[in-house]
Amino acid sequence: MIVAKPLVGPGLAPVERALAGLRQRRQAPATGGFAPGLLVPAGAPGWTPASALLAGGFLDELLVAAKQRWNAPPPAAAALAWRSYTYWLALPAVLGWATNRRVPLLTPDDVLVQITHRRDQPLVTIGLRRLRLAAGPEPDLLRQLRASLRDAHLDPLLAQLQTRVNLGTRTLLGSLASAVAYGAVRGVEAPPAEIIATAGTLLSALGVSELVHLEPGPDGVAVQRRTCCLAFTLPEPKVCSGCCLRFPR
Repeated sequence: MIVAKPLVGPGLAPVERALAGLRQRRQAPATGGFAPGLLVPAGAPGWTPASALLAGGFLDELLVAAKQRWNAPPPAAAALAWRSYTYWLALPAVLGWATNRRVPLLTPDDVLVQITHRRDQPLVTIGLRRLRLAAGPEPDLLRQLRASLRDAHLDPLLAQLQTRVNLGTRTLLGSLASAVAYGAVRGVEAPPAEIIATAGTLLSALGVSELVHLEPGPDGVAVQRRTCCLAFTLPEPKVCSGCCLRFPR
């Protein structure tokens, strides 16, 4: 069952509180990655439905923006654009589940996107045109999360992306796994074991649990990817802290 909520209401309050805490801890821009309050008023200019990414034309615009931002060859630009998009898209669901077992549904028709050209902001900014929350027992919540985030949204987008660049499915889904893991680690204030368990539940529900590894570390929970986002191929190479190139298994 899906419960529809009005644009105003308490449904996203736990998510917004978790986001505010994440911004404060990481000294991030006040609205980085999200519309203020997550919800976008009807008729607000500059927003494009995520369904336009699946249609193709808006995806080309995103890839051009990524290529310009990172001065990257097409495969690396696409991989980094996908990494940015999956992180910001998944974060409300990760935090909603972790903080209050409230799962906002993230179908392409419910999500709005802006491409951000400012280099001090993420490449994409995510908003919701309406708030729809999954309802029911926890297994149902997780099934609805999978259906809206992956089956209806990211899997078709991945297929569309692969018509443009030669990137493997495992490589791209590795960034989804990383998004979920880092969302839990950065956004959830809890003991390490609880963070790892929360992330593990979501990773399993999305079918990507084998693509990332979490373990307690000296600074909290360490995330190790098992695929690469291709940042090392940039003109100014970058090896992320949890990259599989840094810690091969």
